[in-house]
Amino acid sequence: MKTGIHPEYTLANVHCSCGNQFYTRSTESDLHVELCSECHPFYTGKQKLVDTGGRVERFQRRAAKHAKAGR
Repeated sequence: MKTGIHPEYTLANVHCSCGNQFYTRSTESDLHVELCSECHPFYTGKQKLVDTGGRVERFQRRAAKHAKAGR
């Protein structure tokens, strides 16, 4: 390995939007994430909607509108 070209890995504090906090090693000292292993649907088996810009609400309104028109 060449010396002097690799970044310093330090202890990093990771904060998730669900409130979970844990430590890992990274080039950054403080990380903020939206999903972690405690709240990710793959690990928990539960569906979690991460709404970006009201997409979920807009889809639900359109689905309700089509369901109402189809009756």
